[in-house]
Amino acid sequence: MYDGLTGHYTFPCPIRGEVRLPLSEFRILERLPGASHPAVYKITFACTCGSDHEGLVTHDELDWAPIAGSETPFLNLMTAHLEKTAEDLLDLAATHIRAGSWPWSFFCFPEDRPRPVFPSAFRLLSAGDDRLGLAVECPACARTSVNVVSRPHVDLPFYNDDHVEVVEHIFAADCARTVESFRAELDSSSFDASRRRLAA
Repeated sequence: MYDGLTGHYTFPCPIRGEVRLPLSEFRILERLPGASHPAVYKITFACTCGSDHEGLVTHDELDWAPIAGSETPFLNLMTAHLEKTAEDLLDLAATHIRAGSWPWSFFCFPEDRPRPVFPSAFRLLSAGDDRLGLAVECPACARTSVNVVSRPHVDLPFYNDDHVEVVEHIFAADCARTVESFRAELDSSSFDASRRRLAA
């Protein structure tokens, strides 16, 4: 499902059979009721065939796999041996976290502060050419904020934009239940955004 070497997820496509895409091509993330170990998320993604499709991702694949490396070996051209990356990447992730850097972060508008987050807190993504609108449910206050960020900010763990644009709007508590209208509003350019420094 997730390839730690390329940073892409694999999903079925009714037209192309199978597609590989980064997290920034997700459009809607919804946790399904029921199982919690692992939790399962329904993902609506922008497929390379031009349509939106749905797929399922476990909590582990969504939050932990991107920082845990891959058990799939790769050919190290320096040593001419097949090697695995999982242990090295886990050590690197732990070093970053100990130094105060979190894999993903966003700016919580109601709290007026940056917050660490995992992709399971993402709710909607609305893509532009180089930047995208990202609606995140804050793990601290449980309210939704929208940031405008670069694609690497979403796709690459430990890559955080120095500045993000923040939509200055308090969203209704039930916005997750009105996903289509919320997504249409996010896709529009009607929101005013201000630039905020993400680094704490």
